[in-house]
Amino acid sequence: MSKKKQQSPEKVEFKNVEPFSLLTDFDIGLFKSGRHFRLYEKLGSHVRENEGATGTYFAVWAPNAQSVSVIGDFNGWNKESHQLLPRWDGSGIWEGWVSNIGNGTVYKYFIDSNIGGQKLEKGDPFALRWEESPKTASIVWDTWYEWQDDEWMKTRKNANALSAPCSVYEVHIGSWKRDPEDNDRRLTYREIADTLVPYVKEMGFTHVEFMPIMQHPYEPSWGYQITGYFAASSRFGTPQDFMYLVEQLHKNGIGVILDWVPSHYPNDAHGIYRFDGSALYEHEDPRQGYHPDWKSYIFNYGRYEVRSFLISNALFWLDRFHADGLRVDAVASMLYRDYSRNEGEWIPNVFGGRENLEVISLFKELNEEIYKSFPDVQTIAEESTAFPGVSRPTFLGGLGFGMKWMMGWMNDTLRYFAKDPMYRKWHQNDLTFSTVYAFSENFMLPLSHDEVVYGKNSLLNKMPGDEWQKFANLRILFSYMFTHPGSKLLFMGGEFGQSEEWNFLKSLDWHLLNYDSHNGINLLVQDLNKVYRSEPALFDKQFSSEGFDWLDTTDTENCVVYYRRKGLNEEVLVLLNLNPLPKTKYRIGVPKNKEYNEILNSDDSKYWGSGITNGKITTEAIKAHGFDQSIEISLPPLGAVILK
Repeated sequence: MSKKKQQSPEKVEFKNVEPFSLLTDFDIGLFKSGRHFRLYEKLGSHVRENEGATGTYFAVWAPNAQSVSVIGDFNGWNKESHQLLPRWDGSGIWEGWVSNIGNGTVYKYFIDSNIGGQKLEKGDPFALRWEESPKTASIVWDTWYEWQDDEWMKTRKNANALSAPCSVYEVHIGSWKRDPEDNDRRLTYREIADTLVPYVKEMGFTHVEFMPIMQHPYEPSWGYQITGYFAASSRFGTPQDFMYLVEQLHKNGIGVILDWVPSHYPNDAHGIYRFDGSALYEHEDPRQGYHPDWKSYIFNYGRYEVRSFLISNALFWLDRFHADGLRVDAVASMLYRDYSRNEGEWIPNVFGGRENLEVISLFKELNEEIYKSFPDVQTIAEESTAFPGVSRPTFLGGLGFGMKWMMGWMNDTLRYFAKDPMYRKWHQNDLTFSTVYAFSENFMLPLSHDEVVYGKNSLLNKMPGDEWQKFANLRILFSYMFTHPGSKLLFMGGEFGQSEEWNFLKSLDWHLLNYDSHNGINLLVQDLNKVYRSEPALFDKQFSSEGFDWLDTTDTENCVVYYRRKGLNEEVLVLLNLNPLPKTKYRIGVPKNKEYNEILNSDDSKYWGSGITNGKITTEAIKAHGFDQSIEISLPPLGAVILK
């Protein structure tokens, strides 16, 4: 070793890769059976000592390769000088140790395929860091970080529990905020931490959900076309810079949910597509392996090594980056073999059905492993169909997710609010129908990025009426959302009434907060978060029918609905006047013969409302709504009233 280290590059022998392995026979057995869930500890590049010298160990799965070489800036991209050694156990893994290289080394794998003589240059599927796009090489790196979020990690089970308030702020890092002096310059992870953390804390959200931060070459994909599944996007800094952002959120009592995309990946030449010249990670048959909507490729969920890759990747972000949850993208597209396909474009399962049985078993195994290893996190499914038991435990036959997006609520609610109030009385069912199925799953109410792009308009401009009515409608929409059963998710910009559709290439329009109308929306969302977090009636039983009662849905003429939220020991009453006409001396029955207080009114003048509010209200011995006592209140125009 000492002689080799002293040689000049011109005199280095052809054999520059030393035998070395981090893999045991047990590792190989787990990998080949689809049960190795910590592959990131073994495959990829790892700086290690070997016989007293420091170098880097490389290991890559390429079973259809004739030879695999490491090429990079350390060897002038020489395709012959550093050939990895094939394992003898039929695993298809190539490995070896290269001296005198470490963190910062830029590299790829040169794969000479035994299929058609293909010569391929590929990035490392397990790389922890990549060059910034448009460059495509991997970088030797590590995930060492001196975490300072112990207090959060020890107690986060309370913040992440299903019985805790969960109000999620969805963020696209590249466009949340940019350099005020230069809108073309993205802020780094650390710069974002300096502004995002205090803002989210002030707003009162309990969690931040980041749209995919994994390495992706094509920015217009918003992160949903991933090439580096084990690396934080290099556009914004190093893995440790992203860890700092997570840590700062944790130190301020804010949880972190990451978008995770196991549904598809792009065909970039340096990515995992046809990695060793074969359909290694995807299906060979396009009826199973090609996604027509996104023109991308679908993992072969039945291949054991691919299952090990995917489950390892999910656990990696929970383990190394202290994520508090994963929101799993496009679950419906994975569950059904005929998703977005015409007759003849898909292959039935072994029983002749349309369900993807391999995916069902994958999700069950994934969630079982996550909740076994990290019992204080949550997994959330973006699933838009009526597939049963998505958020039910696997021992009851469910898929095992903690929560599921309530797409039906989102669609019905936005359709209702888009209608002119003049016509709403004929469509009240759109608003009330959600509670027919609201407790069949643990639902999260999403007003996500998908609803404010591609000509769908911003949330504000989905609302009908003049300027005042648009803002009033948005305020009552948010009030309805925060008092409806289920956890909450709001995409960035919605919280201050962003006027334009979301544009991933530029910052949100923060200057709008200088206007009373937009600032009023912002103040309302702050107060709704305060009420949601401080009133157990709104979260104790947020996934149970025991926590909700309709008290009146019959006043369709006035477009008023009245409901009750119940906790273990407390309750709140909610009235929505979905009509622009105010109503005075509106009588409602109340469950208790006590004084009632208005704890929030979306028409308060501080929210840019008309200021029709109620103070303390005394009950009277007049029967109404099935109760022995009632009260009279003023209902503001297009306003929500929350009473306690």
